[in-house]
Amino acid sequence: MSAQIQEKNSHVTLYGRRWSKENASISRTFDKLVVVIIFIAMAAAFHLHFQLTVGDWDFWVDWKDRQYWVTATPILLIVFPAALQFVLWEKFRLPIGATVCMLALTAGVWISRYFGFHTWSYFPFSLVFPATAIAGALVLDAVLLLTGSGLLTAVFGGMAFGLLFYPGNWPLLAAYRLPMEAMNSLVSVGDYIGYAYTRTSTPEYLRFIERGTLRTFGGHSAVVSAFFSGFVCILVYLLWWYIGQVMSRVVTVPNRMKSLMGLGDRPDTP
Repeated sequence: MSAQIQEKNSHVTLYGRRWSKENASISRTFDKLVVVIIFIAMAAAFHLHFQLTVGDWDFWVDWKDRQYWVTATPILLIVFPAALQFVLWEKFRLPIGATVCMLALTAGVWISRYFGFHTWSYFPFSLVFPATAIAGALVLDAVLLLTGSGLLTAVFGGMAFGLLFYPGNWPLLAAYRLPMEAMNSLVSVGDYIGYAYTRTSTPEYLRFIERGTLRTFGGHSAVVSAFFSGFVCILVYLLWWYIGQVMSRVVTVPNRMKSLMGLGDRPDTP
């Protein structure tokens, strides 16, 4: 009896199977390592996508204007969350895809801004701090959890994702939108920081300079840009939801393909 009790205590049930405690511990450690590796890989891929698409519009505080930055950034941010949401929801019933994506991107961007721009290039954090979209990601996951539908999540969650981006970043930007006079011109604090720290890799002639309109101070065009971004986010979300569906599809290779590739069992020869 004591031997049976000892044998029972030395085994645990994991994933519907009986494991020894040592093997179960190894399996849990391996699962944790896989999760960490996937998180790092996703953060690197999402950060690379964000850097190549949004680029300078999110690097510099004086580029965070009320038109292009508000419009382009949410549209390009929703692609990875949409694909990952399908995988985690359809395969594991976990409504955390968008939040995990944004946390991974936030971690990767802060590492890049700290070591690449602040420590290496000596830019102040007030010039290179990244935007945040965690609020929109939480709403996106909440809509998916409540509706369980990719279409409804695209319509309501995608629109909310685009609309929440600008107000979600306003507390970070408010101090840099204050007007000031510099060189007999009315500029924002963010513009003046950009003038003080010249970036050779981002020439100013690539920007649209509007004299006298103060487009960096906000206004009604920011609201219009946010609504336009929300509508486009709906379409982009549906596209990348489908891409996530295609990329996560399990395809079984027929046995006859092995023979065509020369991998089948060879007939016995005398």
